[in-house]
Amino acid sequence: MQKIKVVHPHRDPSFVTGAYSDGVIVDRFLYVSGQAAVDFKTSVFILGSIEEETHRTLQNIKAIVETAGSSMEQVLKCTVHLADIKDFDRYNAVYATYFPGIKPARTTVQSVLAEGIKVEIDCVAIIT
Repeated sequence: MQKIKVVHPHRDPSFVTGAYSDGVIVDRFLYVSGQAAVDFKTSVFILGSIEEETHRTLQNIKAIVETAGSSMEQVLKCTVHLADIKDFDRYNAVYATYFPGIKPARTTVQSVLAEGIKVEIDCVAIIT
């Protein structure tokens, strides 16, 4: 089994991050680490409304998925952490726009999130 590291295309390599990869490909599967509303050029979280943070988070996921050679249509499963579950409907409205056709399987929970972020999302996609 060979693992291939996937890096967000805008990540500044001079910023050291935690002990994780943005994504890892094994066989035909891409595993994307939990992403949030971060600017990868500066490694700074961009806080905003739940809609703004969901959009930026999914843009980051989309960039990683596409860098790996896949697409949002090939995302199979997402796990979503919301700082406040009361934001569900507003986050869900933005989330739904990123997944045309058959939506991925999904788990959404309320969690304590670092740095004041409102949403964190990880996913698994297939490379076709």
